[in-house]
Amino acid sequence: MSLLRPMRRKPPQGGPRARVDFKPTDSYWVIAMTDETAQTATLPRRGRGGGGAARRAERTAVSVETAKYIQRNIPNYEILTEEALDVIQANAEQILEEIGVAFVDNPAALERWKAAGAEVTGERVRIPKGLARKLCETAPATFTQHARNPERSVEIGGKNLVLAPVYGPPFVRDAEGGRRYATIADFQKFVKLGYMSKWLHHSGGTVCEPTDVPVNKRHLDMLLAHMTLSDKPFMGSVTEPERAQDSIEMCEILFGKDFVRDNTVLVNLININSPMTFDSTMMGALEIYAAHNQACIISPFIVGGAMAPVSVAGTLTQVLAELLAGVAYSQLIRAGAPVIMGAFVTSIDMNSGAPTFGTPEAAHITYGVGQLARRLGLPYRSAGSFCGSKLPDAQAAYETANSLNMGLLAGVNFMLHACGWLEGGLVASFEKFVMDADQLGTLHHLARGVDMSEDAQALDAIREVGPGGHYLGCAHTQANFKSAFWRSDLFDYKPFETWDEEGARDTQALASILVQKLVDTYQQPTLDPEIHAALLAYVDAKKAAMPDSFM
Repeated sequence: MSLLRPMRRKPPQGGPRARVDFKPTDSYWVIAMTDETAQTATLPRRGRGGGGAARRAERTAVSVETAKYIQRNIPNYEILTEEALDVIQANAEQILEEIGVAFVDNPAALERWKAAGAEVTGERVRIPKGLARKLCETAPATFTQHARNPERSVEIGGKNLVLAPVYGPPFVRDAEGGRRYATIADFQKFVKLGYMSKWLHHSGGTVCEPTDVPVNKRHLDMLLAHMTLSDKPFMGSVTEPERAQDSIEMCEILFGKDFVRDNTVLVNLININSPMTFDSTMMGALEIYAAHNQACIISPFIVGGAMAPVSVAGTLTQVLAELLAGVAYSQLIRAGAPVIMGAFVTSIDMNSGAPTFGTPEAAHITYGVGQLARRLGLPYRSAGSFCGSKLPDAQAAYETANSLNMGLLAGVNFMLHACGWLEGGLVASFEKFVMDADQLGTLHHLARGVDMSEDAQALDAIREVGPGGHYLGCAHTQANFKSAFWRSDLFDYKPFETWDEEGARDTQALASILVQKLVDTYQQPTLDPEIHAALLAYVDAKKAAMPDSFM
């Protein structure tokens, strides 16, 4: 068993891998190396090199075990009939044609729509039936997001599921310090935890909002953290079009300008201001990314009863109308630009007005949008570790489990917020991050489906044991016990007496210990020193060129 292993440029074919032994002091933290999950960190080949220092860094680099993105072997759960889907699609196109959508403070967008055949009145765009759907046809059904370590690149779409961490909370929480405003040090710590998390495929974007850095400069520090502290794929900035451009330029330093021109290296979250409003900030970022062939998640932000109707069918209709307009607009910028059809959906507590999570209505909508996305042939983003709880407690666990499982069954291809979400998205919790990341392992195992190989049928074992025996010592068990069952790396399975003697620790306490273990064993993935220096120089120059702004 080991957590870390030295990276080799060319491991011997079929031979043993060199390892650095990691001996945990607590038996609940163990990672088993398997052929399926073992990956070796390597840098993309560059035309330029970092010389001897770069080669020495690569030889001595340490990589952590990361599971490949999920490839489903199970069917999607389809809650709507074909007739229901026809009705929703017809109603959505009727909304686009009769009511339209608003593109606010964006004259260029209005001109594009007018040239495409839409009716434009003021800032209202009415789209003739069939036009938006036709424009969506040029968006790819699948695409690759490249990581700087090619072994960690992800394929988005089809039967694949890519898991990414929480996005956007201004607050963080840990067992020691409680709830507080997030800092850049917190952000960097989350990136390290994401890099160390076995079941997490993606480094994410704004894993928390570092409020100690000026608003107009913090995107530079966040991008730098993703690029240098992890080698998993990551997300760009969308808070201003200029920050989207900065994201492109930093990627050109990291990957090389030619590589970025020809490949997708960023996924970016573009929210629609539901109901049916497209603001100039988000659309400006979309315009930058689509023009550079970088992927955008186009996602309504739906709180049922506030930003959409209280009924599931009504919400599905509005969501589809917004998505048709948003995806179509991305293709007006650049036909063939990669896009992910998104849906962030929750309901509202009609007594308090607070959003609720893990509810059956949200599941109905998530399943339904999955069917609509597959109808359009587009990758699908939804679900996550959603909960409204203030602490990583039983409420958080129930709501999160409901939300994660519905995402797997709904056919989601890109799951943002897969770990760390707390308090309706206001808080990123360190303990919940590792609790959720541990549970993502269950999604991997569920998605495999049922093995019906000759070995899995186990007839020899049944013959060997016979009536009244037990399977603990039989040959089949001995051959398969290491990989037979998924096992949490966090939960406590000890007898009561041992658990009590060790301090009667609950899951949050165990998670707090695990957070510290991961941080203590973290080692930064290797990066060409010339590229690292160029990134630092870019960030320093950009920051020096503008005054601080906290607005």
